[in-house]
Amino acid sequence: MATQPHLLVDEGDLTDRVLIPGDPGRVDRIAGHCDEAETIAENREYKVVNATYEGQELTICSTGIGCPSAAIALEELANVGVETFIRVGTTGALQSDIEIGDMVVATGAAKNEGTTKRYEAVEYPAVPDYDVLSALVDSAEANDEDVHVGPIASDDAYYAESEDAVADWEAAGLLAVEMEAAAVFSLARRKGLRAGAICTVDGNLVEGTQKGTDTEDDELPDKAKNNVGRAIDIALEAAIDL
Repeated sequence: MATQPHLLVDEGDLTDRVLIPGDPGRVDRIAGHCDEAETIAENREYKVVNATYEGQELTICSTGIGCPSAAIALEELANVGVETFIRVGTTGALQSDIEIGDMVVATGAAKNEGTTKRYEAVEYPAVPDYDVLSALVDSAEANDEDVHVGPIASDDAYYAESEDAVADWEAAGLLAVEMEAAAVFSLARRKGLRAGAICTVDGNLVEGTQKGTDTEDDELPDKAKNNVGRAIDIALEAAIDL
């Protein structure tokens, strides 16, 4: 098999389970929670690292922003033998009782994006693998962490999220909105692979605290930055249990 054109990895380079943040910088942060780490490749928005956590090997790979780049990452990771995917990301809350810094484990993702439409009908569900979902919830409980568990939305147009759209998502009972999970869940399902997602809340669209509105130089508020680390620990522990 040829080297993957975007991730620049080959079959045998990686492990069979991967944590997939969007931000390449968060790859390094996740690696910092591990015992050992080695950079395997770095290209465009993709950074790929192999690491060891509590004696078990895993891979960390950034996906960039949005479903198109996440789909490329998942396709190429699957091509080289990855079987389990855990998204570790950030998200904007859609319910007033969900606070900045809270964590959300997704039970499904509304397909408010265009990538999955190239693969399948919109009626087909974008849902996580049950074992990955359960491992994330169990890991959170084992760490005495409260997480919100429920459906989210994946949306393509960050700056086009209107008040009407937010109100509609809120009324539908969706917990939060982010930009990658629908593609990750859908492609993994189609390929017979496993995927799940845990995201830290970085703003609340219902309350008008969208990411970046209450910070100065940093992308994330302090509470969200702190709790990203706790979400990383949950995801790492879930990964080694799968």
